[in-house]
Amino acid sequence: MTCLLKERKFECRVSSVLNKNIKEFGKKHLFDESNETCWNSDSGTPQWILINFEEEVDLSEIEIEFQGGFAGKQCSLEAGSDSKNLSVVEEFFPEDANTGQRFRLSETKKAKVFKLVFHNSTDFFGRIVIYRLSFHS
Repeated sequence: MTCLLKERKFECRVSSVLNKNIKEFGKKHLFDESNETCWNSDSGTPQWILINFEEEVDLSEIEIEFQGGFAGKQCSLEAGSDSKNLSVVEEFFPEDANTGQRFRLSETKKAKVFKLVFHNSTDFFGRIVIYRLSFHS
């Protein structure tokens, strides 16, 4: 299985960062493969992560490692050709756990832009904490 985020050029945007502290909790920590760093959203729902690849990719699986107590409960994956033309392609329901979780898509999705939407959280204030995020083809 190929990790698209390691092999393809992409841009990432997130809905928010806790207290706007990008240095400690910014989006770059989603991909640094360190268990010491994380992306931590601010409070409120929904929270989201948008991945924009330079060219279309085939996505078949997502892997996310949440911090227990700050996991998404009801989540969806949107896909499309650009960030203004996205449609829901899959819904998933993570466990409230500190381990990596894999979500296999019901069918491989070909798109340039993917958006993970966390409609609600196991945290009362709606915060999401992710240590690791990867997309696989």
